[in-house]
Amino acid sequence: MANLKISLFGLGLKNPTILASGVIDNTGAILKRVGKFAGAVTTKSISPEPRKGHETPTIVELEERSMLNAMGLPNPGIENFKEELKIAKTGEAPVILNVVAKDIKGFVEVAEKLGNFADAVEVNLSCPNVKGGLEFSQSAEVAGDVISKIKKVTKVPIIAKLGPNVNSISEIAKAVEKAGASGITAINTMPAMEIDVETGKAILANVSGGLSGSHLRPIAVKCIYDIYGEVKIPIIGTGGVLTGEDAAELMMAGATAVGVGTAVWNEGPAAFQRISKELNDFLDRKGYKNASDIIGISHGKNV
Repeated sequence: MANLKISLFGLGLKNPTILASGVIDNTGAILKRVGKFAGAVTTKSISPEPRKGHETPTIVELEERSMLNAMGLPNPGIENFKEELKIAKTGEAPVILNVVAKDIKGFVEVAEKLGNFADAVEVNLSCPNVKGGLEFSQSAEVAGDVISKIKKVTKVPIIAKLGPNVNSISEIAKAVEKAGASGITAINTMPAMEIDVETGKAILANVSGGLSGSHLRPIAVKCIYDIYGEVKIPIIGTGGVLTGEDAAELMMAGATAVGVGTAVWNEGPAAFQRISKELNDFLDRKGYKNASDIIGISHGKNV
């Protein structure tokens, strides 16, 4: 049996799977429960003030285990989430706090008030279904500025979450690394939409949303591959991890760990057990002793 344990910027994970942000309810009890199976858990995006989110419908399920979502980042805000975060921290898996804001000041406020209650802070520099969300990740200078300012107010590792809708994701990655990021999450969902041809109207109430699931995976693999060749900090690969072999593919591209979202939406926490077992079976079949042995091998390393 292969060793699935990995080290991620000093955090020990029992397996490489991480609950991706935005998938399940943001209660401490639920995050704690998921942490029994996942290597780490990420909260939904937390903003300075509570957010109601978009009107329904917010989800469109697509073929081949893909989906569109336009939730609008609903969350309780800083003050109402502090106790939930403390509860989540009593679980067995590291807790990653995802933060979002409409300006740099807001990012800093959330990180300063909540960051040190978590094991790491993931900065949501791109969100395709909220106005202005993409501007942070589309500019290397702005993305770096956000990270450098957050680094001044929290002691825990900072992860920059990047989106695919940019000219050069590797340039953004280099900028956030230079600014002090401890890691990168790649990638966020891809802006997309679907129209009901019977009515001629968009299916989502917000018109457009973020594409996730199997349709996103090839894009994620390419982004991870490009980033890995340009930075030295670890990557959390996210996008279309539905099976153990999907996880292996993202790790071979350069991810140290993998975020799991759509599979959890469909199956619940059991998805982590299944994907971890499938990854273990794959590693055994290929003769690898450790999950870490396959990180970046598509670049000709560790072969």
